[in-house]
Amino acid sequence: MTSDTPDTDSNADATPCAYTEYREGEDIEELPAIGEGATGVEADVWETLYEIDDPEMPVSIVDLGLIYGVSVEDGVATVDMTLTYSGCPARDMLLEQVEREVSEVDGVEAVDLRLVWSPEWTIEMVTDQGKADLKEFGLSV
Repeated sequence: MTSDTPDTDSNADATPCAYTEYREGEDIEELPAIGEGATGVEADVWETLYEIDDPEMPVSIVDLGLIYGVSVEDGVATVDMTLTYSGCPARDMLLEQVEREVSEVDGVEAVDLRLVWSPEWTIEMVTDQGKADLKEFGLSV
């Protein structure tokens, strides 16, 4: 007996979005990442990220919990970030803004912006300041 349903391997890696490279993020205990203890150029990158608001609400992407990590080595700023959900309509705009603004930080020669989906973003990743900003914006958190 034949079937019109394709044979699928339940162990195959699913890739819901062909335009996204999926990477593992940090352990949940280490989030939200807020740049505490950063110095030098890395601290400047964090400061820049704090100045970038989510395009849909006036909350810093750091306070919203979208930044999972920042490192700077040999002039290359690596930024691991996520989005509130994979279908975010402001995805391209936000990623371009982060890359552009981080590239303007003194001491940064290149930006490696890595979009990660693990761990999955949750409201628990929002900082206290972010929650206050969301409440001021009219959202219940």
